[in-house]
Amino acid sequence: MTPLFHLAIHVTDLDATRAFYGDVLGCKEGRSTDTWVDFEFFGHQLSLHLGEPMKTTRTGKVGDHMVMMPHMGAVLPLDRWLELADRLEQAGIEFDIPPVIRFEGEPGEQRTMFFFDPAGNPIEIKGFRDFASVYAS
Repeated sequence: MTPLFHLAIHVTDLDATRAFYGDVLGCKEGRSTDTWVDFEFFGHQLSLHLGEPMKTTRTGKVGDHMVMMPHMGAVLPLDRWLELADRLEQAGIEFDIPPVIRFEGEPGEQRTMFFFDPAGNPIEIKGFRDFASVYAS
């Protein structure tokens, strides 16, 4: 059995959460109650509970960007990343950092995009041509 990562965070509205994670991101919904819902978030378990979302600040310097900290996300194969970027653009998602190539021509070259869920939780999705370069230095 492959280990899975589990993350539980707060959201403010389960209907908006379902629409965003299910309809926009395309994540499969799992178990739920009247106060939380689970999603298969790109191969991992994301539990979204009603409550006050985490405080975030723009303190993470990565390349030329100051990114929101903390944030969550996923690393996808490049073709899947490109499909998701297009899907988000078609859905009218407002990007904090629009789809961009980071570290171009360097070890660890990647595509990235930052956006927020309806509760304001920051999400980064990375795309790699070759997963062997995810940890390249």
